[in-house]
Amino acid sequence: MKVNCIDKEIREVLESGYYCIPRFQRPFSWERENIEDFWNDTIVNSDSDYFIGSIVTYKGKPNTRNIVDGQQRLTTITMILCGIRNFFKEKRFEDLAKGVHKLVERPDISNNQQYVLQTETSYPFFHEHIQKFGIPDSEVETGEEEMRLKAAFDLICGNIKSVVDSVENDASLSAEKKVNKIQSELTNLRDRILSLKLIFIELDNEDDAYLIFETLNTRGKDLNVADLVKNHLTKLLRTRNANVDLPRDKWEKILAFFEESESDLKMDTFLHHYWLSTHDFITSKRLFKAVRKHVDKANAKQFLSDIQKEANHYREIYEPSYKKWSKSEARIQESLEALRLFNVQQPVPMLLSILREYHSGRLSLKHTIGILSAIEKFHFIFTAVTSQRSSGGISFMYAFHARDLMHAGNAADKIKVINELKSKLRSKIPSYNEFEASFYEIGYSDVFTKLKKLVQYILGKISTHLSIGVVPDMEKMTIEHLLSQNSPGYLLKPDDKDIARIGNLIYANAKINNTQLSNKSFADKKAILLASNIPIDEYLKKASKWETKSIEERTKHLAKLAFDKIWRI
Repeated sequence: MKVNCIDKEIREVLESGYYCIPRFQRPFSWERENIEDFWNDTIVNSDSDYFIGSIVTYKGKPNTRNIVDGQQRLTTITMILCGIRNFFKEKRFEDLAKGVHKLVERPDISNNQQYVLQTETSYPFFHEHIQKFGIPDSEVETGEEEMRLKAAFDLICGNIKSVVDSVENDASLSAEKKVNKIQSELTNLRDRILSLKLIFIELDNEDDAYLIFETLNTRGKDLNVADLVKNHLTKLLRTRNANVDLPRDKWEKILAFFEESESDLKMDTFLHHYWLSTHDFITSKRLFKAVRKHVDKANAKQFLSDIQKEANHYREIYEPSYKKWSKSEARIQESLEALRLFNVQQPVPMLLSILREYHSGRLSLKHTIGILSAIEKFHFIFTAVTSQRSSGGISFMYAFHARDLMHAGNAADKIKVINELKSKLRSKIPSYNEFEASFYEIGYSDVFTKLKKLVQYILGKISTHLSIGVVPDMEKMTIEHLLSQNSPGYLLKPDDKDIARIGNLIYANAKINNTQLSNKSFADKKAILLASNIPIDEYLKKASKWETKSIEERTKHLAKLAFDKIWRI
């Protein structure tokens, strides 16, 4: 097998030959998200020599190479160039438009016009309605692939138009300067695309091409962020003895440590959360680029040591029972357990920062418990009950305060950061009406079992709040239905939601629940509860009978108690 691999820019690729996407290849399949990601990576956020991977080709017709891998990227790049060409023409930069078009269509050695990228699956739509320089000769029937190409090209042209419009709407520029600025912006877009780097793989025949393609894509999983970071660190931290690789050993210890956890801890997610707790806010897709820019030979060893320490805090967040907390630290564990129950990701960078400061002695136990309790209360209302959706502002808020907490120089400054976060959390709490409506839908019965753990959490907090003196042992408490699920002659069916509502539930000692309460009448149950010193709320104390209306009223009573007192930040 003869394999020729060459580092090239897109300009060289398009100038040096013609490319065909055979009919047996899959059609163009990129969706809006793929196009936006490619645009942001290659245009908005790219360096001047952004690397886009490899393209695998084999010999086709004379001076034409068939594409096995890379067709989605090459098709998208061609559409971007066509869009730039069209805007050059629209703004009367005719020579620049013709120059770009030479990378889309040009004469072959026999002086016959040929498109540089030729596709059989979307012929003639792609050629006539996107690549052609001018008005199409005829309308073409559009199928699924053609519609996807049209949507992609419309999106690309919309992005280019936004660049042009931003110049035309700039009131500070004269008409002449606007023309020059538009030319400059379009030229910059063109040059960014043409300077993209890739590995161009040339093979002699189709069989070899597919063998290489399978080797690149199916032999093991694709490199993820963790793999890339590991490779970057091992490259920087080279050892003198080939048999001793301490950086690799440290990395493997972190992986093994995560593997031992009952939680599904992912190295990629951990690295992103750690980065957000210590550095500027970025998306996970930009993480490796940021790490590569920040971590060099001078600080690589410290970076690896830091993430090894942070791995312990990370496991504490996702598996609070892993750490042996002292009695005085029980409230820390309770808040972390609650946040795991709520299944929230947004506060993790802040939680990392809090635990880092606490374990290092820079944040007191009192303030650690206070801020963790505030985060727990916020997400109980915001996430667990009202199921609010965040557009990303919540994640940014936590990451911002996580970094501020780390950089705060003294205890007073750290307390200030914590208080600022508490204030932000208060400002984002949903309204009481919204909370009450959602709280009303929470429940548990033999039929409605999905929210059992959340109901146990709620009843436990209510019981603790109502306790006078000794706090009940929650591990010995079970859920009791005031209107029993199986008492003879009750008016509600077992699958009726009123049976399951919070207003019909109470936490009772398991022994009392099983042996004394059982299917007794409400009056008998209430007497037993009062005699047993089980904490009950004011509504229940005053109730003389129990029916559907009672359940509804008590649910609202408990919602008010929860919102105004128990989970108030």
